[in-house]
Amino acid sequence: MADNSLQDPRTKYPVPPFPKQQQDVPGEQSQMQPVPDCGESSYAGAGKLAGRKAVITGGDSGIGRAVAIAYAREGADILISYLDEHEDAQSTAQLVRDAGRKCVLVPGDIQDQEHCKEIIQRAVDELGGIDILVNNAAFQMSHKDLSEFSAHEFDRTFRTNVYATFFLTQAAVPHMPPGSSVINTASINADKPNATLVAYAATKGALQNLTGGLAQLLAEKGIRVNCVAPGPVWTPLIPSTMDAEKASQFGAQVPLKRPGQPAELAAAYVMLASEGGSYISGATIAVTGGVPLI
Repeated sequence: MADNSLQDPRTKYPVPPFPKQQQDVPGEQSQMQPVPDCGESSYAGAGKLAGRKAVITGGDSGIGRAVAIAYAREGADILISYLDEHEDAQSTAQLVRDAGRKCVLVPGDIQDQEHCKEIIQRAVDELGGIDILVNNAAFQMSHKDLSEFSAHEFDRTFRTNVYATFFLTQAAVPHMPPGSSVINTASINADKPNATLVAYAATKGALQNLTGGLAQLLAEKGIRVNCVAPGPVWTPLIPSTMDAEKASQFGAQVPLKRPGQPAELAAAYVMLASEGGSYISGATIAVTGGVPLI
């Protein structure tokens, strides 16, 4: 059951420093200290997405898992796209099924356009359609010197974060009825780029711009397109793409002095996908722990 009592946002969740930790990319949620809160025991649905069908990339862990849990408890069936984090994906699928909803798992690399088409076709075939597309999967690496960014890494970052969003949206739109919603996970880095995340920050700026263009282009079909811009959020991306010292202090720089937990973003994704967001399109919803996007 949800806790509706007032809570101090500065201390509601763990505050850094965290134990020093590092993982291989893409990282596993179960190995993190502390383990992220994706709303497993706290999110309570109210039928806001009853009968809808959602595709969520990167839905195995982190923000994607929180969105999958929330959508399922709001009444949606889910397809989760993920790279190769099978254990995390199975755990998320079980949480969706525990909510009484269908869950389809599709592993693979969304850098590949044909795989993106396969994801959409699987949703059409196994869920019966698509009403919500959440482009959430992302790749990043952190470097202190420009020379450390390889061409391969730069290309991988753009293909995962930007190209895949375009591939998936292009494939999904013909199957999406009026009233459908596309939600892209942008970042505070689109407005306030981190110097050590040059490639990632650039993709998030591109993604925010792409969102605005798609919102205008798809309005004539009755499809809304928005993005959520998280600040520092405690997900497997952090210990797998940052050094242990930096990960231990992650989130301390924002006004609330801690990273967000994935569960704290779920409500934004629910609102944008539901009828409560029916006049919102082309918008960026900032969830940044107090950092203004100006």
